Amino acid sequence: MKSKDQLAPANPMLADYLCFAVYSTNLAFGKVYKPILDALGLTYTQYLTIIALWEEGNQTVSDLGEKLFLESNTLTPVLKKLEVMGYLERQRDPEDERQVRIRLTKDGRQLREKALTVDLSEATGLAPEKFAKVQKAMVALRDNLMKSVQNGTRAANGRIIAIDGDVRYGIRD
Repeated sequence: MKSKDQLAPANPMLADYLCFAVYSTNLAFGKVYKPILDALGLTYTQYLTIIALWEEGNQTVSDLGEKLFLESNTLTPVLKKLEVMGYLERQRDPEDERQVRIRLTKDGRQLREKALTVDLSEATGLAPEKFAKVQKAMVALRDNLMKSVQNGTRAANGRIIAIDGDVRYGIRD
């Protein structure tokens, strides 16, 4: 078995960084989604917010932000815009005035019918089994990174990261 030093190239290229692969994949998803979102009149963040509200209505802003990995100062303008568009309603929780609850309007629920006709699995070029594996690996990666942040440790700090045997290099200092 090779040591970490033998596996890591002396001067890794941009393509060797897992963070860049994730970042550029996110950009590619945005390009694929753009025509669909333009037709719906939504941004990607608004679209994800609507999906989260389809899953569970009548959520608090903080619960929704947690689910979307967004701070309330980022989420609140998105919610205000969706409210102006007529897709959701925001109101103070009568049991706890500090909390704002969000629920979809009839138009917000009907938007689902238009949006669910979209299936981007073909655009990924992945077979359904591989698609599911990649999605699970991405969720595991995200969860591990979030745990690392919560534990106050620095993920990747120049160390090798392996996911299903595929070696990629983390952030180098």
